[in-house]
Amino acid sequence: MGLQKPKHDVYQAIADPTRRQLLLLLQDAGELPLKEVTPHFAITRAAVSKHLHVLTDAGLVRERKVGRETRYRMDPDPLLELRRWLAFFDLYWENKLSALKLLVEEPEGEGPAEIGSDGGSSS
Repeated sequence: MGLQKPKHDVYQAIADPTRRQLLLLLQDAGELPLKEVTPHFAITRAAVSKHLHVLTDAGLVRERKVGRETRYRMDPDPLLELRRWLAFFDLYWENKLSALKLLVEEPEGEGPAEIGSDGGSSS
């Protein structure tokens, strides 16, 4: 029996601003029951519960039963996948901006052949 793939992926789960706020709340608070999460949002308890289930399905939130109450806490491990994916783009843009900086800071006349007013090279 292998690992079961989450019903929602991390990208889908964090695409919604309410779910991102839920993650921040749980990260700050540690572990909370639904009744303590709901007042932080201008949506119904059922809507908060639905968002928590999406986050749980993506592995970003863990549930724990305490008596009749379900408590929720953030699990940041799945965000590592997102961080690795975004690291590629950090490097990409860093390289592009460095190249642009070099181009902008080149002294006049040292860059590529200058274009004359007629659109051709000024040789």
